[in-house]
Amino acid sequence: MRRLEEDMAPRLSHGFSIRRMTMDDLAAVMALEQAAFKNPWSAELLKRELEHEWSTILLVEEPRETVPPLLLGLAIFWIVHDEVHVLNVATAPQHRRRGVARAVMEEVLERGRGRRCSLATLEVRKSNEAAIQLYRSFGFRPVGIRPNYYADEREDAVVMVLDF
Repeated sequence: MRRLEEDMAPRLSHGFSIRRMTMDDLAAVMALEQAAFKNPWSAELLKRELEHEWSTILLVEEPRETVPPLLLGLAIFWIVHDEVHVLNVATAPQHRRRGVARAVMEEVLERGRGRRCSLATLEVRKSNEAAIQLYRSFGFRPVGIRPNYYADEREDAVVMVLDF
């Protein structure tokens, strides 16, 4: 599917640059995934997401003057019909508490609104209070629990929903 040029152009948010991932970003994204999670997404899974027309991977970067931008975080989400489904939000551990996740979530939700979505959903670890508070600040509300959703750690997921 042909991507809209405006969809590919980087945008500035909270002093960060946010743009779509390309295959050239795979190594940096894999390094971020491995630093951020015990069970990171695989390169194959990320490649597959890049091929689906309904899937978007957004990268949050910090512009720098003399060197390429620094990758700080990402979000992976689907837009299917009138729903945004957030699959993954990650921030490099050394850059947490700087507004990276907030900036990328604002962009995800703005893209959903732009596509006239009526609902956004996500799952979050029950123990991840910082993420739960972030999502609540956008208006997400808990609607259920998925027992042992994170099977390797035997941790439940909180299902959260936002009505646009």
